[in-house]
Amino acid sequence: MKKNMGTADKIIRLIVAAVLAFLFYNGTITGTLGIVAVVIAAVFALTSLVSFCPLYTLLGINTCSIKK
Repeated sequence: MKKNMGTADKIIRLIVAAVLAFLFYNGTITGTLGIVAVVIAAVFALTSLVSFCPLYTLLGINTCSIKK
């Protein structure tokens, strides 16, 4: 897996993941929508930690500033 996510992209994903997780655990988002939000938050956190997004590969997007 080559890195395809830049720093700004990773930070934005981590912030969105934190907000979604907070809204779920706060009780603002509940039920099925809450479970979907937690899954999205987990995917965003995981992809930002490994700096790789499979969807970016399919779409041909690369926000990483390191060129090889």
